[in-house]
Amino acid sequence: MAVAANSIITPQIPRSATTVASLANTVLTDSPTATVKVMTAGPNGARLVKLTATPRGTATATQVQLFRSSDGGATKRLVRTAVIPAFTLSNTAQIATTDLGYSDDGPMILGIGEELYCAISVALAAGVVFEAEWADY
Repeated sequence: MAVAANSIITPQIPRSATTVASLANTVLTDSPTATVKVMTAGPNGARLVKLTATPRGTATATQVQLFRSSDGGATKRLVRTAVIPAFTLSNTAQIATTDLGYSDDGPMILGIGEELYCAISVALAAGVVFEAEWADY
């Protein structure tokens, strides 16, 4: 969609996606080793309003990591981390979801085609599900 100068552009297309990370990433430089792509911004950019991480099984305390890339994944910059608390899977226990802190009031704005990648610091056999909600401009 072409945009006109001095015209407000609002989010147009709601999007959502999930991905699963199960391998450990301990590299926090621009070349992390075990990331999974969770989203790609649209042709006019995007507005991320939700990103959560939920373990699918018993987990030790695990750092979750968010990287952003503006060059198709060649360079991935660490932009946020959070910690999933230790958890023992049980049919009677709620699995805690870790929120990475984005919302309608505090979104992450992404440029044209920018990508987000997620990773975990401890390998977990069942993995961690990352869930993203955003809107493309």
